[in-house]
Amino acid sequence: MSDSSTNPLDDPTADPFEVATQAANDIARLTGVERHDVALTLGSGWGRSAELIGDEIAAFPATEVTGFSAPALEGHVGTIRSIRTPKGRSVLIMGARTHYYEGHGVRRVVHSVRTAAATGARIMVLTNGAGGIKPTWKPGQPVLISDHINLTGDSPLEGATFIDLTDLYSMRLRDLARQIDPSLDEGVYCQFQGPQYETPAEVRMAKTIGGHIVGMSTALEAIAARQAGMEILGFSLITNMAAGIQTTPLSHQEVIEAGREAEPVISSLLARVIGAL
Repeated sequence: MSDSSTNPLDDPTADPFEVATQAANDIARLTGVERHDVALTLGSGWGRSAELIGDEIAAFPATEVTGFSAPALEGHVGTIRSIRTPKGRSVLIMGARTHYYEGHGVRRVVHSVRTAAATGARIMVLTNGAGGIKPTWKPGQPVLISDHINLTGDSPLEGATFIDLTDLYSMRLRDLARQIDPSLDEGVYCQFQGPQYETPAEVRMAKTIGGHIVGMSTALEAIAARQAGMEILGFSLITNMAAGIQTTPLSHQEVIEAGREAEPVISSLLARVIGAL
């Protein structure tokens, strides 16, 4: 069990991979499932997909697992679930996400991904709610992440750890998702530090350097997933158009409401994709 005052990842001498192994052992004990095949991190708007993927084997607060703490953000449920699909695959649903802007350090941000890998999962599905730059997109639209630009100035890799990110977001899995829904568009995700929303000038910068989606998560997690040898699929729910594209003020309540409205459609999509893996 972990909380904000005793989190072992806050000890700079701790090995984050050993902490992830301890967390995976906790999950095995709490679920009775020795190994998971696929893991999902559910961002704003994606929560209901867990109900559609298969039969729930176990569900428990993330705080019962080593290194996890309660989510600080509305829209994140703070629960870890083990689901068995109709095909018999074990899926680990991470409903607890630590954001970089919370100030707990990168180790805590990527702990859920490293834990998922330690449970045996070889596929990591990362989802988020984000701002869209492409003018053809509309709030409530899911898009695939084809690549990312990490604008946090940080990395989960420590020391001289060189990891190739050429094909970070799996083309195989993106093609599979498009077989489920041929209308899916894709774009490059830019992770900003947050928690403030991006300015119109920052959005123009993101567009100029090749970005199509702006948000405050996912990129650091994807890097950690690649380091762990996982195959990665990324989805963004466009909850609003980015500043300067959208002329009205941005708010977190708008993000939550857009996620709630889109939840039935995107949850069904994600469940079908997971079922096809």
